[in-house]
Amino acid sequence: MLADAARRMDALIFEADQRFYEHGLDGVDVIVHGRHSGEQQPRSSARHRLILTRNVPAIAPQRSNPNARLWNPAGATLEEALAALRMPGASLGVIGGASVFALFLGRYDVFWLTRAGGIFLPGGYPVFPSVPRRTPEDVLSGSGLFPGATRVLDAANGLSLVPWLRSAGHTRNLARGGSSP
Repeated sequence: MLADAARRMDALIFEADQRFYEHGLDGVDVIVHGRHSGEQQPRSSARHRLILTRNVPAIAPQRSNPNARLWNPAGATLEEALAALRMPGASLGVIGGASVFALFLGRYDVFWLTRAGGIFLPGGYPVFPSVPRRTPEDVLSGSGLFPGATRVLDAANGLSLVPWLRSAGHTRNLARGGSSP
């Protein structure tokens, strides 16, 4: 789950994961997210971003942030949205939500799946639309991604991270996602 039933992420916020998350965001050109998945990092307002929405026909400026564009994938391609940002060929950090993560399943070079042991969020907001019928791992492997080595971020809190890679040995962080913030 990405959040509890009320879309709160409080139970999933861990310092080690936040450091990894911010470092990942610093390593990409454009952040892609839905309307509920903004990020509140020190450099958030300076980052270029695409905010997925059905409230515009294709692409529109985001009034409160000159570095952002509202993007409706039904009305414009990703390439058109990146061109509207003047960022063609940009590397992406995809931070969610579930339908945003699902939209990019065929494009990820790497998807970072974080697990927080011992935390259960019944009725929570899932990482992919097909969860909990399928596990996130099943969704990722069904999309042609392969698990890399597990990394422990915080042993005391049972926090682990697995990179799901498009091909063996690929390490460039072009997309970041996960079951914690």
